[in-house]
Amino acid sequence: MSEANRLTRAGDLHAATAAIQSALGIGRTPAANDGALRTGADEVVDVQARTVADAAPALPGVVADTGRTAIDTGAPAQFTAGSFATKAGRRDYKLFVPAGAGSQPLPLVVMLHGCTQDPDDFAAGTAMNELAQAQGFCVLYPAQSQQANPQRCWNWFKHSHQERGRGEPALLAGMTHQVMEQHAIDADRVYVAGLSAGGAMAAILGDTYPDLYAAVGVHSGLAAGSASDLPSALAAMQGKSGRARTSARHVPTIVFHGDADSTVHPSNGEQVAAASSPGAGAPDVQQHEQAGKRRSTRRVHRDATGKVLAEHWVVHGAAHAWSGGSARGSYTDARGPDASIEMLRFFMEHPRRPAQ
Repeated sequence: MSEANRLTRAGDLHAATAAIQSALGIGRTPAANDGALRTGADEVVDVQARTVADAAPALPGVVADTGRTAIDTGAPAQFTAGSFATKAGRRDYKLFVPAGAGSQPLPLVVMLHGCTQDPDDFAAGTAMNELAQAQGFCVLYPAQSQQANPQRCWNWFKHSHQERGRGEPALLAGMTHQVMEQHAIDADRVYVAGLSAGGAMAAILGDTYPDLYAAVGVHSGLAAGSASDLPSALAAMQGKSGRARTSARHVPTIVFHGDADSTVHPSNGEQVAAASSPGAGAPDVQQHEQAGKRRSTRRVHRDATGKVLAEHWVVHGAAHAWSGGSARGSYTDARGPDASIEMLRFFMEHPRRPAQ
């Protein structure tokens, strides 16, 4: 890493990135996804993801891999491709609209994939389209481009992509607004979640656009402001980051993180929860056990009035993977508690404005 730091100080970020990728083994082919991940020191944010076929839209009836029942309306679901462009750049996306969606405004969940992943892979691994069909909401999957980042990571660690009105936060917020204008979306129930680099960017969106996103889900990610360049990003991922920034408005946040994650240190999950719940008292602690599943500890942070500010799930023995995810996608851990279900439960409990 000393060579990467030297190149960064010299201003040669392209060479520094290559040095980091070489040192950490990015580009190596991982073992087949069997519900667990390699956790060696050769990983950073995410490792090379395997190719996954296009995720099919949810169909009426029992959903494969999940056992969840979808709404049977007779109208087909839609999983379509689109793009959005602004002065901050252009990005493609996939949008899932459940069967039977009409004029009644539906919630929208924005899902930000991890490095090397894409919308189809992320949709398959999280099974979010199946849940969207069953519960009646839309899902937007922005796609990072290789031109913006060679590993298709969201650039959470660059200072130019951490502020409102510029960089990727502006682009993603603009994309969200475009989807809201083109479809019947409930503006009080718009949420954002992500894995790893996507989780870090989700935290930034909650910090920079609290008037747009009602709640945030951060899985194996980092708090907004944890890093501002490559060296500080590496330090943050190793659990050596400085204090994450705080903002005047705090968006309710649910955090999932495995305590065996050697890619993004578990202390980052603690920082995300702390940044979302300043001034909270001692959290309520609950232990969760289920036959055949990993144990987990859930900490619920509340303010003085009892309002929930954050939930922090620590999945014991889990590595850098989406908890409870499907093996149809990359970097999932089927043995964990279902992060998709828990995030949706948390989201729907936290609209931007309570229903009158």
